[in-house]
Amino acid sequence: MSRIGKKPIQIPEKVSVDYNSKPNVLVKGPKGEINFQLHPLVDIEVEKSVLSVKADYENDSTAKAMMGTTQAILQNMVTGVSNGFTKQLNLVGVGYRASVSGRTLNMNLGFSHPIEFLLPEEVSARVQANTQIILESCNKQVLGEICAKIRQLRPPEPYKGKGILFENEVIRRKAGKTGKK
Repeated sequence: MSRIGKKPIQIPEKVSVDYNSKPNVLVKGPKGEINFQLHPLVDIEVEKSVLSVKADYENDSTAKAMMGTTQAILQNMVTGVSNGFTKQLNLVGVGYRASVSGRTLNMNLGFSHPIEFLLPEEVSARVQANTQIILESCNKQVLGEICAKIRQLRPPEPYKGKGILFENEVIRRKAGKTGKK
């Protein structure tokens, strides 16, 4: 039995959940709107300001797994459209800096050329102190994917600790060559 899947989701006043077209769920709020397609074994019920996930998990173990997954995704959707999600990336290295112009994130990461990263419509970025990139979105999955793609441009290295790091991330440092024999 899925404990997470049975947990009801409270819907804030400013958020609306539309479940008219059967497999699709549309969640709208002040920060945006997100569409999600339900698994065929899972169904949802919307009553007043409570959203609950239903599935026949007694007969099918896949339905049991999908019930918990669907509940977590719908909870993130409701949280995203009401409060939004934020991730911070720090640029660590000499000469590393970033700036935003429109939907483009411009970064100098120690290469011979600047890197221009085009952000999707759902993600907004701002830069603080030239080395802190703050990304915001209502969709947690898209935000995580964009952060991972930006981090891949210059992953942190263990010798000097240079690279693109998430906020509060600790890199295990290695000792370099000692030069003694």
